[in-house]
Amino acid sequence: MDTITPDPRRWWALGALVASMLTIGFDTTILNVALPTMARDLGAATGQQQWMADAYIVVFASLMLPAGLLGDRFGRRRMLITGLGIFLVGSLVGMLAGDVDAVIAARAVMGVGAALVTPLALSVLPSLFAPDERTKAVGVISSASALGLPLGPIIGGWLLNHFWWGSVFLVNVPMAALGIAACLFLLPETSDPTSPKVDTVSTALTATGLGALIYGIIEAPTHGWGDPLILGMLGAAVALIAALVLRERRVERPMLDMTLLAHRGFLFNAIAATLVTFVLSGLLFVLPPYLQAVLGHDALGTGVRLLPMMGGLLVASRTAGPVVARFGVRASVSAGLAVLALAAFLGSRTTVDSGYGFTALWLSLTGLGFGFSIIPAMNGALGTLPRDRAGSGSGLLMTLRQVGGAIGVALLGSLLSGAFRDRLDVAGLPAQVADTAGNSVIAAHVIAEKAHLTGLAGSANDAYVHGMDLVLLVCGVAALVSALLAAAFLPGARPVENTEAADAGPDDVGPDVVATRVDA
Repeated sequence: MDTITPDPRRWWALGALVASMLTIGFDTTILNVALPTMARDLGAATGQQQWMADAYIVVFASLMLPAGLLGDRFGRRRMLITGLGIFLVGSLVGMLAGDVDAVIAARAVMGVGAALVTPLALSVLPSLFAPDERTKAVGVISSASALGLPLGPIIGGWLLNHFWWGSVFLVNVPMAALGIAACLFLLPETSDPTSPKVDTVSTALTATGLGALIYGIIEAPTHGWGDPLILGMLGAAVALIAALVLRERRVERPMLDMTLLAHRGFLFNAIAATLVTFVLSGLLFVLPPYLQAVLGHDALGTGVRLLPMMGGLLVASRTAGPVVARFGVRASVSAGLAVLALAAFLGSRTTVDSGYGFTALWLSLTGLGFGFSIIPAMNGALGTLPRDRAGSGSGLLMTLRQVGGAIGVALLGSLLSGAFRDRLDVAGLPAQVADTAGNSVIAAHVIAEKAHLTGLAGSANDAYVHGMDLVLLVCGVAALVSALLAAAFLPGARPVENTEAADAGPDDVGPDVVATRVDA
């Protein structure tokens, strides 16, 4: 049993960790509201906007697991401070960036910092809190991370209405600085010298394989799917990911334990959680331009109008636990995915004249479907594993979700980009102007405003809604297929409390899983 002498400063330290996780949480969604403004000011095409979103996620997904091992070996406080420092530097670079490439680089740097902060913010808690207080501390940190998601669009919208787009990066600076100061003065240093070394080969294979895959998907609408560069990148991605899987199956202590996928409950719950993240990431990428460019709302209005989805998620997160207790994981996950499919199919009926009321309806259903599927799916995945596999299972699950999010932005964004360009009517425009207008709905509106081309603006709105409807249709089909898989293959028995998994502390369970337990 843990014997920890209570430190009177531990709650202050927890407050600093909360500020850090809150920053990471709202940074996940704050950029989506800023992208239309940044596209206008920086002249960013849809593909470049995808990179601004995905650079962060790809790096985060690639480095999260090795980052946790670095903290174990070299000191959790030291690496937590390092992560916050890297995140702060990335935010400063993003704030001062003058072009798209600098923003993408800044987002990648921020992904490195977030990969260090996310697992280590929870892993330092056992050194601060005795077991009777630790659950409360974990709940506070997890709630802060979850609270950041709905706060991101609102904070970002308010900042963009009053300041320049770089302010969405500036807001991170004081929060990260506060976290660094608190870690320096309030956190004890802890480490585990027996922790396995970081597998640099597996880390490199993960980063390059995922990076090549995302590059091929994002750039395909520009170059064409048959272009040798695109085919080469996609082929390289397949080879690198295959090499990663083979290596992880052979090493004694794998970074990603692929044998966990042999557990049917873990596999299909992980598929469901990854698919939901794929859909949500894609939706949060395509919705802000619709609300701003097509419906004409400002940045703050856009953030506020995303709240019905967060409201549906909040309702579902508070009721998913009782639903699972009564009907079982399979019923909750498959029903949640079916609701998500219904929401996407409804959304795919959107027209230029639909208005926000219809959008609010299907956004609310999206939040409900998201909450009723992902929370039980993640708990169900972990619940199938014994205690000694909970930590590796959580790490694999978090990585799969991040990969799903990155592919969601890349694939659904590319689908939107291609559909928009094909549908946009640029007849009579000079070739260079027509090409620029096809970059994004924002670019088309800028050209239409400067040249007083009302027909181009109307065509851009119609083309964007057409592309968004196509994206939502794909999301609906994917969610429906996943719902059928969940109904067919998830264990059907009502869950019995897995005491071994439930007893796993924050050392054993990643932040995503802890967060869903608390919310549920």
